[in-house]
Amino acid sequence: MAFSDEGPTTPLEMGVMEQNAIALGISLDALMENAGRAVAEEAARRLPPAPARVAVLVGSGNNGGDGTCAAYYLGQWGYSPELFLIRPPGEIRSPVARRCYERAAHRFPVHVGVPRPVDLGEFAMVIDAMLGTGQTGGLRSPYREAVDAARRGGAPVLSVDEPTGLGTAEVLRPKWTVALTSAKVGMSAETCGEIVVREIGIPPEARDRTGPGEFLYYPLPPPAGERPRPGRVVVIGGGPFAGAPALAGLAALRAGAERATVFVPLPASERVQSFSPNLVVHSVGEDHFRPSDVPTLERALDDQHVDAVVVGMGIGRAEPTLAAFRELLPRLVNRYPVVVDADALDALPASLPETRPHPKVVATPNLVEYVRVFGGETIGAVSDQLEGTRHRAAARHLALLVKGPADLLTDGRRSAVNLNHPASLAVSGSGDVLAGVVGYLLARSVGPLAAARLASYWVGEAGHRAAIRAGPGLLATDLLEELAPALVTGLDRVGRDVEAGRGTS
Repeated sequence: MAFSDEGPTTPLEMGVMEQNAIALGISLDALMENAGRAVAEEAARRLPPAPARVAVLVGSGNNGGDGTCAAYYLGQWGYSPELFLIRPPGEIRSPVARRCYERAAHRFPVHVGVPRPVDLGEFAMVIDAMLGTGQTGGLRSPYREAVDAARRGGAPVLSVDEPTGLGTAEVLRPKWTVALTSAKVGMSAETCGEIVVREIGIPPEARDRTGPGEFLYYPLPPPAGERPRPGRVVVIGGGPFAGAPALAGLAALRAGAERATVFVPLPASERVQSFSPNLVVHSVGEDHFRPSDVPTLERALDDQHVDAVVVGMGIGRAEPTLAAFRELLPRLVNRYPVVVDADALDALPASLPETRPHPKVVATPNLVEYVRVFGGETIGAVSDQLEGTRHRAAARHLALLVKGPADLLTDGRRSAVNLNHPASLAVSGSGDVLAGVVGYLLARSVGPLAAARLASYWVGEAGHRAAIRAGPGLLATDLLEELAPALVTGLDRVGRDVEAGRGTS
C-alpha cells in the first residue's frame, strides 16, 4: 500500500526514488527498458500506421537512453525510427543509456548534430528525448538550436518525461508528454500538452519508505570561494539535564554544521561545555528557563547568524519552563526553521501560522509524547497510523517525525516511514542526536519531509555501524562517532562526491 499522497515530484525526489528502487533490487536497466517501452506504446497510439517515420532527438543522458529504447521498440513493431544525436555518441556517459543506444544504432539510421527544420518536417512524429529531469538553468547550445529546429519543423512532438527546456521561456511545448512514474513539478498543459503518466516499475516502497536514496537530499558544500561550511545551529535546552542539549549540538556539528551554539540555564552550562570544546555554550537565567529569560534569548539570537533552532531537550516540565517556551516558540517560528523536541512539545501552540511551501517547524515526539501532545494513535496498521499523523500535521501546520519501531514522517501533505534502525538504537539520547541532525538539514534549507527522511535513515545507518562496534551496549555518543562515516558511505552509494561538491552519477 502506498503511504504518500500522489502529486508532482521534483527531479531530486525522482532521483531518491530511483536509488531506493535499486536498493530494492530493481536495476536501472529494467527501469530504462520499462520507460522506453511505455514511451513507444504512447507514441504508437498517436502515430499513423507502420511503417510511419519517427525522428528521435537524443541527448547524452538517461533521457536520451529512454528515447533510444523507445526507438528500438518502435522498430520492432514495424515503424521507421531515426536517431538524431544532439551530442556525439562518445558523450553518452551513463552505461545504461549507452547500452540502449548501441542496440538501436545497429538497427536504425543515426545522425549526429543539430538537425535542420526541413529534415524533421518529413517525419510523422518527433520524440523529444534530449533533456529530462536533470536539466537546470536556461537552454544552452546545441540544445537551444535543436529545440528551435523541432519547433520550426512542424511535426507533432512527444516529449519523454518532461519537455526539453521546461521551466524556461525556450521550452519546446510538445503536443504530448509521457511523464514517467509521476508528473513533475512545473508541468502544465500549456508547457507540456497532453500529459500521460506511465509507471516504469518503481515500487511504492521506493517512495514511501526511506532508503539509501535519501542521501541525495544531503546538501553538498558550496562551490569554491563561498563560505566552505555553512549552517549555524542554535540549541536551546537543558536545565535539569545537561547531556541532551550537548548531544543535539554535537550531532549538528557531526552532520556538517559550521557552528553549534547551546543556550542552557546557568547550572548546566559547565556540564554542557565539559562534553566538548567544539560547542559554543551560553548560560541563561538560573536553574531552569523562565518567562523572564525570553527577552535575553531573543537578544542573544539577534547577535548571531542563525540558520535553524533546535529546542526542548533536557528542559524538564516545570511550569515556569513550559510558560517560557509557550512565549518563545511563536517568536522563533516567525524567524527561523525550528525543531521542537522532548518537553518543549508541550509548549507548542494548538496551531502554528501556515508557511509556504513547507512548514517551518519539525516536531520530533516519541510515541508517548505523540499520544500525549497530539492525541495520536499508535495501534493498527502503519498506513492508518501514518494517515492520522498526516492529518494532525496538516491541522497544526507543522511537520512530524514520530519516533518508534516505524518512524512516521510527514509534512502534512506527503508522508513516509523509516524502518531503518537496530533495536539497540532505542537508547536514551538517540532522539537528541536525531533532532540535531534534522536541525542542521533545516539550516541548509532542506525541506522538512526530506530532512526527516534523510535524518531518520542516516541515524539508523549510524546505529547499524555503532551496533557492530558496541553491540547491545550502544550509547548515544557512539552514534555521534558514526554519523560522518555513515554519510560518506551513503553519498558514495548514490554516486556523489562530497569533497568535489557534485554528483558523479
